[in-house]
Amino acid sequence: MTALAPPAPALDLRTRFYAELDPLLDAYPDVDVVLAVIGSGYMARAIERHPGRVIDVGIREQALIGVAGGLALAGRRPIVHTFASFLVERPYEQVKLDLGHQDVGAVLVSAGASYDVSAGGRTHQSPADVTLISALPGWTVHVPGHADEVAEILHREAAGTGRVYVRLSGQRNVRPGPVDGRLHLVRDGGTAGAPLVVAVGPMLDTVLEATADLPVRVAWTATPHPLDAEGLRALAGPAPVLAVVTPYLEGTGAGEVAAALVDRPSRVLHVGVPGETELRRYGTPRDHAAAHGLDAAGVRRRVSAFLA
Repeated sequence: MTALAPPAPALDLRTRFYAELDPLLDAYPDVDVVLAVIGSGYMARAIERHPGRVIDVGIREQALIGVAGGLALAGRRPIVHTFASFLVERPYEQVKLDLGHQDVGAVLVSAGASYDVSAGGRTHQSPADVTLISALPGWTVHVPGHADEVAEILHREAAGTGRVYVRLSGQRNVRPGPVDGRLHLVRDGGTAGAPLVVAVGPMLDTVLEATADLPVRVAWTATPHPLDAEGLRALAGPAPVLAVVTPYLEGTGAGEVAAALVDRPSRVLHVGVPGETELRRYGTPRDHAAAHGLDAAGVRRRVSAFLA
């Protein structure tokens, strides 16, 4: 079981991302940052100290990805940032062609998660972003749950060459976890072979609260795609009873889970933002989490009913 680190000072994931950009540009001379207005007001130091390496294309999301693709073809390592709905959904064809089909790498870093910008309405909500990115070949998806994880992921991926999506959320866990792409057991439940609940990214603290007195084990990962199939098989056992709790579209990754357990009789519950639910009142992120059953009470209801 992975030992928990001492609680770290609370810091918003997006704030940490902006704070890391200046030292990141110092450390990696081939990195450029590409923006579509959003975030530029937080990057004054990076813009001043690294002229020409923070590129704001304006409110042109298709051009945002096109410019990133051109930079990558020229041997640069672009870090591309805006809200998830404008980074993935609006320019999806460019993500597919200018990065994927050209077989070049980039680091896409989103903010807003599924409904962090709830007051912005549906245009600023993107529960399907991880689903869409995972449908394209060659991508790695990180969903950190703590600011320290954001920093580690950024520096590692800035030094890489692959196509990477990093999803930042306003929700966060109290403690950072290891961001090595593996699935880590956080609570053993005291019973070998007990049902397993897998929390993704910032859902860990919610899942721990929701299952505090339930006879389950809890595991966690910050990298849901590609799935750590070997780790899941090791934890799930020969006849898995498994719940997967994600902060994005429910059922995302179901195919990878099924493939990992294809030779085992299993019962699997996926808990996430329901695909059939369309909220038309803005509310707060907390309101949306409760409405979608992604607060502690909602997760507990789903998991308890599944176990029963």
